[in-house]
Amino acid sequence: MEQQAPPSAPARWTPVRQRLFLTTLFECGSVVQAARTAGMSASSAHRLRRRLAGTPFDHDWSRALELHAHALADPIAGHCRPPAPARR
Repeated sequence: MEQQAPPSAPARWTPVRQRLFLTTLFECGSVVQAARTAGMSASSAHRLRRRLAGTPFDHDWSRALELHAHALADPIAGHCRPPAPARR
């Protein structure tokens, strides 16, 4: 009799997946795309956010969307850095 492989464990929101999600969310502004890139579903991402309400993950999610929207509104500003102070 053939032995079947055990069912794989469900995907979890590891810290690496969370960082990948937030980075992608900042870059593209799409929860669906960011979740897909992290190997998760958008509904799972929203459940995680609700579960982690008020935590850095929740705040970083909001900030990623704000920064993405700002970059869309002013694409030059997102790539400019203030000049370095003059050396004496």
